[in-house]
Amino acid sequence: MAKEIQYTEDNIRSLDWKEHIRMRPGMYIGKLGDGSSPDDGIYILLKEVLDNCIDEFVMGAGKNIEIVIKDNRVSVRDYGRGIPLGKVVDVVSKMNTGGKYDSRAFKKSVGLNGVGTKAVNALSSIFRIESVRDNQMSSAEFEFGNLTSQGPIEASSRRRGTKVLFIPDKTIFKHYKYRLEYVERMIRNYVYLNPGLTIDLNGVKFFSNNGLKDLLEDQTNPTDLLYPIIHLRGEDIEVAISHSRSQYSEEYHSFVNGQNTTQGGTHQAAFRESLVKTIREHFGKNFDASDIRKSIISAISIKVMEPVFESQTKTKLGSTEMGGGMPSVRAYINDFLSTQLDNYLHKNTEAANAIRSKILQAEKERRELSGIRKLARERAKKASLHNKKLRDCRVHLSDLKKDRRLESTIFITEGDSASGSITKSRDVNTQAVFSLRGKPLNTYGMTKKIVYENEEFNLLQAALNIEDSIENLRYNNIVIATDADVDGMHIRLLLITFFLQFFPELIKEGHLYILQTPLFRVRDKKQTFYCYSDQEKVNAVNQLSGKAEITRFKGLGEISPDEFKFFIGEDIRLDPLMLDKSTTTDDLLQFYMGKNTQDRQKFIIENLKVVLDTADETI
Repeated sequence: MAKEIQYTEDNIRSLDWKEHIRMRPGMYIGKLGDGSSPDDGIYILLKEVLDNCIDEFVMGAGKNIEIVIKDNRVSVRDYGRGIPLGKVVDVVSKMNTGGKYDSRAFKKSVGLNGVGTKAVNALSSIFRIESVRDNQMSSAEFEFGNLTSQGPIEASSRRRGTKVLFIPDKTIFKHYKYRLEYVERMIRNYVYLNPGLTIDLNGVKFFSNNGLKDLLEDQTNPTDLLYPIIHLRGEDIEVAISHSRSQYSEEYHSFVNGQNTTQGGTHQAAFRESLVKTIREHFGKNFDASDIRKSIISAISIKVMEPVFESQTKTKLGSTEMGGGMPSVRAYINDFLSTQLDNYLHKNTEAANAIRSKILQAEKERRELSGIRKLARERAKKASLHNKKLRDCRVHLSDLKKDRRLESTIFITEGDSASGSITKSRDVNTQAVFSLRGKPLNTYGMTKKIVYENEEFNLLQAALNIEDSIENLRYNNIVIATDADVDGMHIRLLLITFFLQFFPELIKEGHLYILQTPLFRVRDKKQTFYCYSDQEKVNAVNQLSGKAEITRFKGLGEISPDEFKFFIGEDIRLDPLMLDKSTTTDDLLQFYMGKNTQDRQKFIIENLKVVLDTADETI
């Protein structure tokens, strides 16, 4: 008979603020990660500090923000009003303490719950805050949320404002690294939404004169836009709209009170609906909604009184009301577009005609593809997608979806042995596996028709649920997992070509990655090291005493499931795919997959890295 477990007063424990944050960081900053994804925790820490600086700018205090990131040490300095000196410690270490509860001071603030900087403090090994106002200064320093020193209020000749310095705790954010590309994207969004604000990152200044119009111009190649960007502004709303000549699916950038709502929400849904309604009414035609929105590239920003988000990281708006006696979010956006967009189209007939032509073209293509799409869906069903090609994860179940959606990952791999090892090693709650059969087709220059006619790509599209829009993407992270040899590199390139050709926004929005797997295993009788480079191998050998056995992994299939779990668990290493703004998608595809054989051959020769095969050698 099982022993009865005692439940007494001794079992009841109260955690203080920092203990709770450190024990349950996901409740406060979403997922942890190592910095390879734009929504990893280290970027949320930076965002929480920056949000306070932005609120100062919105309130008319401080037009400049300075950020320095070096060796994972982050400092942020604004020139706002400065924190009241007697409350410097409280605002970063006492929950439910902040200036944003007074709606008179922060009517449309980014953050309202007084948690942000407390989370940064608790999750940092070093956290220092300084405030200057009224020619006086106060400062405090913490370690892991514990106050270690507090300076007195003293005279200061420095400019007013607040400076925060922090170092994320490496025991929580393992192997982390700030990728400045992601930080730059965050900063650009801040300046797009706040014309007049200048943000300096490591000496490079960012600013915007034209808001969301600048965002779309920076995101796309001007020659790919079907017509000049439609840019409309209201008191609490701003939109920018155009259509792509080459992109197939819809692309949206949405914001609420300066927060990038990467998962959309009520405002983005209302924008998509209102856009369709306005276009139909303008042309007096009941066009199909998918034809109107096909290839759209757009951005929307609204300001809401005390917004309600679906998570602490504020990536999806849940509010249905604008607040302050205003109409609902849906009604407000619909009224704005039905008036302002309709007026614009009446005054700019060239843009209106371009939109009409694009819709008619989309309608024609949809009808031509309708039969193929129907057959493709039937083939996918007959192929038992969820039983054979795709080994899904449980994150889509209702009890897991809300808390772990950002952690969902799908590995795309080739061959039974590799997919088998990953399947046996994965976290079944958050990690899925899609198995390719042989090398994918080179889709460069092909039309969307090929996606439905080619079984592999049809099934992959169905698994990702991106047929009409990436808004329905089932997995936050799409990871290409292939062997680190010539064939594996070729498969990677073919898959990247597929995504660039048909779903470039997946890459633009930071969803596509390459899985790093170790090249070597170095071990003796007591220790084992997995090494991802020759230098790591040398370091591992030097740490071992006596003879070291070195194994060179030639392919994923050679790695046993017991070992694979170390490479796709909390220590997973991912290389994000990023698009260089100076190079267009068309240029990339033309260079790597086009017929410029001599240029590509020269590039390969100049950049080739030879990896010596040192399998099973013993030193």
